Amino acid sequence: MADVGVRAARREDVLQVANCQIRAWRYGYRDFLPEGPLEQMTGPAAEKMWLRQWDEAIVAPPSPRHRVLVAVETILDTEGFPALGAGGSAALVTPRGGERVVGLASHAPAEDPDLDPSVVAEMLTLLVDPDFVRRGHGSRLLNATVDYLREDGYQQIVTWVFADNYAVLGFLESAGWGEDMAERVLDMGRPIRMVRLTTDIS
Repeated sequence: MADVGVRAARREDVLQVANCQIRAWRYGYRDFLPEGPLEQMTGPAAEKMWLRQWDEAIVAPPSPRHRVLVAVETILDTEGFPALGAGGSAALVTPRGGERVVGLASHAPAEDPDLDPSVVAEMLTLLVDPDFVRRGHGSRLLNATVDYLREDGYQQIVTWVFADNYAVLGFLESAGWGEDMAERVLDMGRPIRMVRLTTDIS
């Protein structure tokens, strides 16, 4: 059995946060990003960079309105799977203490020049470890993000999504988000289009 929840990220989460991001990117982006750029984003050199960046984002954010949230599963000792030992099979991969980071979300004041950062925030990241999808972690992270930003006085949230990332687009649209016609194109060996989605939280 596992207890689940969302909380603010802590320094001891940095390694798990970086690993979760890399695993989610490798799995979730493999069908629409070129192999070379994806390897550059998720390879050993990139991993060191992400560790530094997540450490800074979690330990020393630029402002109180910059946050990193993590979805966690806490493996509970159970007698239901005695052959697997305490905690079942998940005990084999769960860090000491029983709690594992299985997803992450981050947000900050919006930086796009057409948006007012005093009332519009940007969800910079929303990722779930591919081994832990379809367990409600994405929804819990999204709801927690909205709760925090509403408490901060924001009225709107935007986020950028790869135009071919149909899984994320569908998830956000089912939660009431919609495209606002803004887009950007990245040069990743071939043009990769991103679209901006928005939702009203006022």
